Amino acid sequence: MATELVGILEKALSDKKRAGQKILVPYVCGGLGDWIETIHAITEAGADAVEVGIPFSDPIMDGPTIQEASQKALEAGVTPSSILSEIRRADFSIPIAVMTYYNIIHHAGHDRFAKVLADCGVSASIIPDLQLDEATDWIRIADENRVENVLLAAPSTHPDRLRRLAESSRGFVYGVGLMGVTGERTSLAGSASEIARRLKECTEKPVLVGVGVSNAVQAAEVSQVSDGVIVGSALIRRLLRGGGPQTAFEFVRELRKGVDAGLGNSLG
Repeated sequence: MATELVGILEKALSDKKRAGQKILVPYVCGGLGDWIETIHAITEAGADAVEVGIPFSDPIMDGPTIQEASQKALEAGVTPSSILSEIRRADFSIPIAVMTYYNIIHHAGHDRFAKVLADCGVSASIIPDLQLDEATDWIRIADENRVENVLLAAPSTHPDRLRRLAESSRGFVYGVGLMGVTGERTSLAGSASEIARRLKECTEKPVLVGVGVSNAVQAAEVSQVSDGVIVGSALIRRLLRGGGPQTAFEFVRELRKGVDAGLGNSLG
């Protein structure tokens, strides 16, 4: 059996994990406001990688906040090609993962889309509506182009399937913190720490928890179990309310402190 190649994203996050540090991956909606400058700002604030959403008209995993951001971006005329072109020109200093839906990939064709991602400097893809059993072809072609396909594991996932997901995922394993769509929550769901614990038992790859992680306290809490967090809706809400790169910098800096607090045995 061929040895699996470790890509740019997985190496960067695994290096953080081996160094005993926690991982922070904010989500930014491509095409929303000054999104390129926002990514530069959150990089400076301590993000280890960035998940860039490619707006789609029917985002089944996204709650109202990210849906609103996607709609604004689409109304402004953004397309997958325009977003990827801007990523290519920006030459970011940390790994970029794009989050999109399978319809866009199917329309473009697996080979073409993987090659475009690679040519634009994108390290990874996150496709929430592409199930493991249907992802074999995409994962193979993505692998051939050194694009790491991150798979998502829900709290309801059966243990055997969880191991398969972890084995097939590239970059990191995305633990979905709760059942339902993305969005902010007033408290961290117990399922967030539980899915992190279950994944950590079956993989050495970085395990990050997203969906329902809304502030620095929650980031600290779940990071005591996981290797880090993904935060989207809470950041996007601030941007929709008129915040720009500086607002993003300040919020991600808060999250960075929270994630790092997860290194301790308590929240202090």
